[in-house]
Amino acid sequence: MKTFRIILWVVVVIVAGVLGWLTMAITETKHQVADGPYGVPFQLVDQNGQAITEQAFRGKPTALFFGFTHCPEVCPTTLFELDGWLKQVDPDHDKLQAYFVSVDPERDTPQLLGQYISNVTDRVVGISGPPDKVADVIKGFRIYAKKVPLDPDQPDGDYTMDHTASVFLLDAKGRFKGTISYGENPDVAIKKLTNLAKG
Repeated sequence: MKTFRIILWVVVVIVAGVLGWLTMAITETKHQVADGPYGVPFQLVDQNGQAITEQAFRGKPTALFFGFTHCPEVCPTTLFELDGWLKQVDPDHDKLQAYFVSVDPERDTPQLLGQYISNVTDRVVGISGPPDKVADVIKGFRIYAKKVPLDPDQPDGDYTMDHTASVFLLDAKGRFKGTISYGENPDVAIKKLTNLAKG
């Protein structure tokens, strides 16, 4: 019986040690993720036809939104609201930058994206590119995006896109700092952008 207790205590100590090590490893991993840039490297095209990479999300805090030009409500509303918030928080356009990444690159050419965005704001730059490369960015930034046929009986016909509707906030090093939810209280959204601009 004494031997059994000793063995049991040894097992308990070993298990406690393993759990402690796992906790430290997980904590360290979370710390590394928080300290590293959000998302993945990419090579896409901006609305002016110029090459753009993840380095665009460095140097200034960034408001980043994923959407598409055929979006009936969420995307134009978000662009309009974001434009107003940026004008209040950063009237001189020198503290914050903003980007709109298309989740529908099959239809959203850089030119079309630029026309769509410029009808609402001059504070946001559109990003599109080859569908496979855009898909990698969507996955790498942990964005939900799914093509939904308008007519279930015609899956290859016209469609819309379900997608994440939040604005992602990144600091000047590209690190994730939070989100502005669709329908966020304007005062809260402005406060979040103000804090982001302070860096």
